[in-house]
Amino acid sequence: MSDIFDLIHDESSGTDPESRRIAEKVVQNERITTTEALFLYKEAEFGLLGILANHIRENKNGRRVYYIRNIHIEPTNVCVCNCRFCSYSKKEGEAGAMKLSMKEITDAVVQAGSDISEIHITGGTHPEATLAYYEKIVKTVKKLRPDVHLKAFSAAELHYVFDKAGQCYDCGIKILIDAGLDSIPGGGAEIFDSKIRKKICPEKCTTAQWLGVHKAAHEAGLFSNATMLYGHVENYNHRIDHLNRLRNLQDKTSHFNAFIPLKFRNRNNELSQLKETTLIEDMRNFAVSRIFLDNFPHIKAYWPMLGKQAAQIALSFGVDDFDGTINNSTTIYTAAGADETTLTVIELRQLISSAGFEAVERDSDYVAVKR
Repeated sequence: MSDIFDLIHDESSGTDPESRRIAEKVVQNERITTTEALFLYKEAEFGLLGILANHIRENKNGRRVYYIRNIHIEPTNVCVCNCRFCSYSKKEGEAGAMKLSMKEITDAVVQAGSDISEIHITGGTHPEATLAYYEKIVKTVKKLRPDVHLKAFSAAELHYVFDKAGQCYDCGIKILIDAGLDSIPGGGAEIFDSKIRKKICPEKCTTAQWLGVHKAAHEAGLFSNATMLYGHVENYNHRIDHLNRLRNLQDKTSHFNAFIPLKFRNRNNELSQLKETTLIEDMRNFAVSRIFLDNFPHIKAYWPMLGKQAAQIALSFGVDDFDGTINNSTTIYTAAGADETTLTVIELRQLISSAGFEAVERDSDYVAVKR
């Protein structure tokens, strides 16, 4: 706190007047505007961003950094969308295309062991996917592990099967809740700006549809996460617009648990000519996200995408959630160039503690797990 006040009130510190003014608002727990967020992205000193983001994360979560014992199950990489940034999806019949059988899904659940707290299911939007099929997956998994939290199906997947079934979002969500669904993940958001969306994912659900699915889930009592894919053809204005739409929905529903910035990785996709963002830009993005999303309780660094060391650094830029063990059960980012998908609990806790934070195992509702 004293470091922040020094920066605000010491004109000899070199901090510009506008940065000091915005810092004063942050310290007073006042919401910053989109214009102020743009200034932070473009002009604010890197160190100041870290101090302000850390101030907020400590006010919300102290020195705690959360992790969870979880697995990811990807039922298929066959997808009706042709997202230009995607290195994961395949077309039916293409080399490498796969669709898990129900037995393969249940085998993955059984092989995960008894100590996991969450099963995360999401993948491509298969052209043959139906609401009844998703309902069957949920029922089957929950029958095997009724004690484990089931987070399943992105808004893009859900919109597709709800629309195919002629079900409104509220009705479709209720069917899946009755089957045993506990929450939904945050994937498929990409960037909300319609012009950028047309460039990178024209066949995916629209922004209004993504937000509509999450709103329906929230109103039905489910919590969810939110993501933003950054570092491709978007600019700071597009990122801020994205964050602002999330903040506005959170004001109405308060059922987003965490925000997860997802770094664009440039291998094996149609945007491979683009350079990836630098580590400094990644940290700037985490910090501004933490400062702007004042109504989000948690900011997550998804280490399989970001890398273990970069995720560790992000803990000093507003991040308080390290995701989980995952156990090499996702290929969505390895296909795009990420090379780390396995962490033991011991390794994960060491990464957190060596950065000066307290590692806290959690469940899906951010309640500490005692073992």
